[in-house]
Amino acid sequence: MSELTALVSGGAGFLGSHLCDLLLSRGYRVVCLDNLITGKEANIKHNLSDRRFTFMHRDTCQPVKLKNKPDIIFHLASPASPIDYLKLPIETMKAGSFGTFNMLELARLSKAKFLIASTSEVYGDPLQNPQQETYWGNVNPVGPRSVYDESKRFSEALTVAYNRNYSLDTKIVRIFNTYGPRMRKDDGRVVPTLIIQALKNEPMTIFGDGLQTRSFCYVSDLIDGIWRMSQSTGHGPVNIGNPVEINMLEMAERIKKITGCSGGVVYKPLPQDDPRLRQPDISRARTLLGWKPEVDLDSGLAKTVEWFKQNYI
Repeated sequence: MSELTALVSGGAGFLGSHLCDLLLSRGYRVVCLDNLITGKEANIKHNLSDRRFTFMHRDTCQPVKLKNKPDIIFHLASPASPIDYLKLPIETMKAGSFGTFNMLELARLSKAKFLIASTSEVYGDPLQNPQQETYWGNVNPVGPRSVYDESKRFSEALTVAYNRNYSLDTKIVRIFNTYGPRMRKDDGRVVPTLIIQALKNEPMTIFGDGLQTRSFCYVSDLIDGIWRMSQSTGHGPVNIGNPVEINMLEMAERIKKITGCSGGVVYKPLPQDDPRLRQPDISRARTLLGWKPEVDLDSGLAKTVEWFKQNYI
């Protein structure tokens, strides 16, 4: 039996590189596609000598031709942190529109399965907590975060259209806050920001009153959820995230305890449209995929802190 081929767009990014690792461990040939505007070649360096791994420095906004047709496409390409998509608003919108179209067209022509990494940001600043997949969201379509929120909402709509119009086997996962090794120290997300500040014994930055909540999923659990979704008969959307909700002050305290930081806290204004609540309802993932997160927050943070120590401090 010939090896199956998977294409991972955004494959040199934080999540994409971990997905490439898993696919290789499952026996796939992997084509990693990335333009490296937010991804890093260092994330995939350990795979470059593997004959089953191919890196293509390409932008998904341009049509992609492959020597061998992929059997499955994982579309993860997009700036995904606020600091990135606020700096790269047009690129973010293009990744969600042209990029998604090109990857869907490649899937259609190759008769490949297609999975898109959407986001909890499609729920906006939710009026429902926890968020179920049936919730339509509370999104400001012209706010500063809209370039990411609306690009992902468009991506989902286009993916569903391909499923309905071409009977393409498509799958949508909505990813909630994820953390772990290979995060960039300067990507603006709360976990790397607080870890770097703590390791330097600097005051830890808290936006607003710090009572806004997030639900943090360790990267290995998240990638396992994506894998299970890719092998399922479902189409989604399916929430993938850890349902344990925590506020930002509590997160800072946990990181201080793990790192031994003695620095204080500095408060800054809450960014516009920053969600006050974020918690996934994972009932659908439990039922459809038999999935739930396994790594508790303290264990995951300890692993992440150690990785940051080795790579950035």
